[in-house]
Amino acid sequence: MMKVLLFFLFLLPFKLINSFWGFQIYMFLGSFMFLFMGGYCCEWFNLSYMLGVDLLSFSLILLTLWICSLMLLSSQLIYSQMNYIGMFIFMVWALMMFLVLTFSVMNLFLFYLFFECSLIPILFLIMGWGLQLDRIQASLYLLFYTLFASFPFLLSIMYIYKNYNTLSFYLFFESMISMEYFYLYICLIMSFLVKMPMFLVHLWLPKAHVEAPVSGSMILAGIMLKLGGYGLLRIFSIVMKLGVKYNFIWVSISMVGGVLVSLICLFQIDLKSLIAYSSVVHMSMLLSGLMTLMNWGICGSFLLMISHGLCSSGLFCLVNVIYERTGSRSIMINKGLINYMPSMALWWFMLCSSNMAAPPSLNLLGEIMLINSIISWSNVTLILLIFLTFFSASYTLYLYSYTQHGGLNFNIYSFSQGYLREFILLMLHWIPLNLLIINNEMFVMWI
Repeated sequence: MMKVLLFFLFLLPFKLINSFWGFQIYMFLGSFMFLFMGGYCCEWFNLSYMLGVDLLSFSLILLTLWICSLMLLSSQLIYSQMNYIGMFIFMVWALMMFLVLTFSVMNLFLFYLFFECSLIPILFLIMGWGLQLDRIQASLYLLFYTLFASFPFLLSIMYIYKNYNTLSFYLFFESMISMEYFYLYICLIMSFLVKMPMFLVHLWLPKAHVEAPVSGSMILAGIMLKLGGYGLLRIFSIVMKLGVKYNFIWVSISMVGGVLVSLICLFQIDLKSLIAYSSVVHMSMLLSGLMTLMNWGICGSFLLMISHGLCSSGLFCLVNVIYERTGSRSIMINKGLINYMPSMALWWFMLCSSNMAAPPSLNLLGEIMLINSIISWSNVTLILLIFLTFFSASYTLYLYSYTQHGGLNFNIYSFSQGYLREFILLMLHWIPLNLLIINNEMFVMWI
């Protein structure tokens, strides 16, 4: 792990000389370098200086490096306008380093430290390169929602160290926290429920997505939401008994919330807002499956974390492609785009179909596993799952059909084929999303 961190540390000279594309290429090469370092076994590997990865951490770090390199590829507007390029590269680099350290540390306190540190660069990305005045309010929402829930988590870490004399992930065991510590259980998981986000504490996410630049939306949807799922998968190794007793609360809230938010998606006219709310729907299903604590639910949540990271990030890139040309994200204005950008309509179709879990995307396998685990947990959830899956398909079809079909807005008297950079960007989202299903056994080996 130290080799990987040192490689990215030595990328700072590219930032100092403002070599935008040089930095992007080396980030891309770094993700491939890390891919070939993988041990692909169920144990911890690449151990060094309190750092190490298992398959769960390895996959999420690889996703982080991939998305961060694509963030730079999508930020042509910042580059062409010379909008503080050096500072922008530094923020992307800092965010990537904090996220890699968050996923690779094996100590609970260090995990908390880097978990909170990753908030600072995303805050600067939204406030510095956001496009509207509401970005300040969105940044404050993000900051206070996260910090409010994180302080009890810090106190519970201190309590665990005082009573059990360890904070190492590999020394945790299932019966470590006994049944009477309900408040400790709440303090430990609340921070991750807000980060995912769970329904009722999700209001920061649509605001942050709508006001963020495309790079901020990509990293928020691709990686930052996965911090919650990753934290829960680690924490449930010590609160398993309490989880079996009390998790019905979160499953119930998530299932009902998923149905309600999927209905909210059908009323959205802002493309970014619609995709942001669809992320909440996916996270609701992920959280419900994870909270059942069954093998299928845990594996399915891991699969959906990877697939949603690629799919949502790709959809935000597509919205940005349209926004850079028409100057609007409104569905009312962006109609008939199949006439305006016919070559991009294929990518809209492929990424929308992946978003509604059509084969052969990784979303399909993840949702099948999650649905199995949720129904096995309780037959009553079948009714909610029927509505959830139906409305998920409905708002994705609404997104595709309303943007691509219909009468073309007559303010657009032009025709665009799209740049090669944009096709490469979308291809690099879609190919791993649909080809990883071939090697799906990797996602169940780490349990």
